Amino acid sequence: MATISTAPPRGTRDFPPEEMRLRTWLFEHFREVARQFAFEEYDAPVLETEALYIRKAGEEITEQLYNFEDKGGRRVALRPEMTPSLARLVLGKGGALSLPIRWFSIPQCWRYERMTRGRKREHYQWNMDIFGVASVTAEAELLAAVAMFFTRLGLTAEDVGIRVSSRKVLHAVLTEKLGVPDEHFAAVCVLVDKLEKLPRDAIEKDLAELGLAGSLVDEILATLSLRTVAELADVLGPDHEVVAELTQLFALADAYGIADWLQFDASVVRGLAYYTGVVFEAFDRGATLRAICGGGRYDQLLSTFGGKDVPACGFGFGDVVIVELLKDKGLLPDLPASIDDMVFSFSEDLRMDAMRIATQLRAAGRSVDLVLEPKKAKWAFKHADRSGASRMVLVAPSEWSRGVVKVKDLATGEQVELSPQDLT
Repeated sequence: MATISTAPPRGTRDFPPEEMRLRTWLFEHFREVARQFAFEEYDAPVLETEALYIRKAGEEITEQLYNFEDKGGRRVALRPEMTPSLARLVLGKGGALSLPIRWFSIPQCWRYERMTRGRKREHYQWNMDIFGVASVTAEAELLAAVAMFFTRLGLTAEDVGIRVSSRKVLHAVLTEKLGVPDEHFAAVCVLVDKLEKLPRDAIEKDLAELGLAGSLVDEILATLSLRTVAELADVLGPDHEVVAELTQLFALADAYGIADWLQFDASVVRGLAYYTGVVFEAFDRGATLRAICGGGRYDQLLSTFGGKDVPACGFGFGDVVIVELLKDKGLLPDLPASIDDMVFSFSEDLRMDAMRIATQLRAAGRSVDLVLEPKKAKWAFKHADRSGASRMVLVAPSEWSRGVVKVKDLATGEQVELSPQDLT
C-alpha cells in the first residue's frame, strides 16, 4: 500500500493536544465575553444548502465555496460564514422568538481561497449577533464586546484599532449625489472592497459592465479618503441621517469607555453585499496582518430568503489572525499539560487497589492518570512530569499492608502517608 501523507489537506490544521489547549483557551475567552454580555450560544450544521450562499453581487465568497452535489442530487456547501445559517434559524423560529435576541457561536468555516499569513481555508469564527434592535446601541454593544475581548488577552488600543464607517456613506454619495441606480449599489460596494486587490482598469471594466462610468472611481476614492465624521458632515451636511447615526455611535463608544479603540474610516465597506448600515473592522496597528475581525448591520438579510426583515447586526472574529497577533506581541500563554493525580501501583497484585483509588479520586472530581501496565517507578515519575501531574499517589506493598498510600506533592517534593478515605 502507498504510504499516506501525514499532513492535513492544504489550508487546514490538525489540533494535537498542545494546539488544542491553545484553542480551548481562546474559545474560553470568546465564551466568557459572550456570557458577560448575556449572549446565548447556538450552532448549526457545517453542511448547508448551496443556495444559502449564492447571491448576485459578485462576492468572492460565492467563488470560494466548497460545494458539491450530494448522493441525493442536492447542491450543498460547507459553510463559509455563519450569518446565513443564523438567518435560516431565525426564520425557522418565526414568531416563536422573543426579540431582541443576543446569540453567539464559534463555528468552523470553510473557504477555498488563496492562503496568506493569518488566512487558511478553514478557520473557527466567533460570531455575536443581535436581532431586533434598530438603533446603533446594538453596534455599540458589539464593539464594547470586541474591546473587552482584546483587553482580556492583554492587547491595548495602541496595539489594535477598530475602523468604523457605514454603508450609508457610500450610498448617499453614489445614489444621492452621483445618480447611481439603487439596484447597483450592493455590487459597487463589492467592487469597492476589491480596490486594493485589483488594478484600477479591472474595477473600471466591472463598473462598465454595470452600465456605470469608470470615472466613478475618482468620486469613490474621494469619499473613501474621509477620516473624520466632521469631514463627512462637510460632504453630506451636518443634518444627514448617516452623520447623525455615526455621531451617536461615537458618543456611545465614549460612554462605554472604548473611544480610544475606534476611528472613523470611510474606506471600510466590507465585502458582503448584505450589509446595510454601520460596518467595522478591527485591525493591527502594526499593519502586518489582515483584518482581525469585522461586522456590521444587515437589516434586510431575512427578506433575501423570503422572510420578513428584522433589524440585525453582528460580527465575525476568526481564530487564525488573533493567534498570529498574540504571537507577535508575546502574549500567547504557556499552556503545559496538567492533571491532578498520577496513580501508580508497585506490583501487579496491587493494580485493582490502584484502580479503586483512581475511581474514588475521579468521583471526587479530580483528573487522574492511572498507570495501566507494569512499569518501573522511575518511568512513572517521568511520565507524571510529562503529564503535568500535581501529585503522585503510590500504592506500595509495605504501606498498603498498613492501609495507607504514599502521596507526593510533585511541586514541593513533600511526601505524606494517607488512608484512601483521606486522599481527597
